Amino acid sequence: MYKNLVDRFLEYVKIETQSDSSSTTVPSTQSQVEFAKKLMKDLQEIGMEEVEYNDKNGFVTATLPSNTDNDVPVIGYIAHMDTADFNAENVNPQIHENYDGGEVVLNKKMGVKLSPKDFPNMNNYIGQTLITTDGTTLLGSDDKSGIVEIFAAMEHLINNPDIKHGKIRIAFGPDEEIGVGADKFDVDHFAADFAYTIDGGPVGELEYESFNAAGANVLIQGKNVHPGTAKGKMVNALKLAIAFDEALPSQDVPEETEDREGFFHLLGMTGTVEGASMNYIIRDHDRELFIKRKQLMRDIAIRLNAPFEEERVKVIMKDSYYNMREVIEKDMRPVELADKAMRNLDIEPDVKPIRGGTDGSKISFMGLPTPNIFAGGENFHGRYEFVAVESMERATDVLVEIARLAAE
Repeated sequence: MYKNLVDRFLEYVKIETQSDSSSTTVPSTQSQVEFAKKLMKDLQEIGMEEVEYNDKNGFVTATLPSNTDNDVPVIGYIAHMDTADFNAENVNPQIHENYDGGEVVLNKKMGVKLSPKDFPNMNNYIGQTLITTDGTTLLGSDDKSGIVEIFAAMEHLINNPDIKHGKIRIAFGPDEEIGVGADKFDVDHFAADFAYTIDGGPVGELEYESFNAAGANVLIQGKNVHPGTAKGKMVNALKLAIAFDEALPSQDVPEETEDREGFFHLLGMTGTVEGASMNYIIRDHDRELFIKRKQLMRDIAIRLNAPFEEERVKVIMKDSYYNMREVIEKDMRPVELADKAMRNLDIEPDVKPIRGGTDGSKISFMGLPTPNIFAGGENFHGRYEFVAVESMERATDVLVEIARLAAE
């Protein structure tokens, strides 16, 4: 039914759009700017109106005008252009029709296989058409699946005017993977009543609860002297770094937690005797527990500094985003509408908290309730990423049905 869906996906994933956390530009990479320009051209070709690129925030926006006289809400559909921090150059998607449930050889030369022994979720796709990597890159289904699904839904509504719908606003944004893409999103200009990010995983995902998130940079100043005369003088920054990490709850790490359990995640550590630094992310769904986690890190620094006359351990924190449930539960229309749309299509909604965040986590706190719905991909951010064509078709179905239901 969506004749351009797969071809557009195969075309878009081959375009390198990785974001760069070290960049100070918006978007963070020129490749995203070039991709945005292509998206503008393609949106105009399918008949979208008010196609714009905002060079201050990196977002492409467009409008599908209402075709009903009813007073209906303005809906927004949002997806992101960038891909994650894994090789994204020379993406070579592979199509595997009628998947039989066995191993999928991604790269024979390298011995890379996609196996249901390692990824039991593959058993959900027997008989379907899988699109995978060639074992050397990520795929980019996160979130180019979301982009092409929005395209397919808009094209379908344009070509089928008998399906009544209200005004629909769409946005394709940069730098979601590095956590800054939505920082400058212009909610007033977007002018929707509520929106959805199409940035979830398997069919049925419907998420309106995310982590509260912060980053912490732990800076440690040591004192290096000759080890032969170090007694009473040396302060080993590496030892203090180890002590800091060991003072955190040992079970509160990503590899030991699930569901609504929060964690501290040590992303990186560098240093010498003279100085060291550690980078953490802090996550919790519960706002009070989130605040306590941040305070615990401050308390550990105070305790480690106590034996010294000067401050040796310093913790610099910055909040990243908050649990969007705090906003969305005050206006559940978008969740209820998506739930009904899925059920109408015989899709069982899988409502659960995101163990992460989306652009909607920030956009919701800007005053635009924005839950997240599935885009269909699996095993994001690496060489084992894949998506089923049928999943992208179902996601497109949901976007069309949401628009139809909202116009009733």
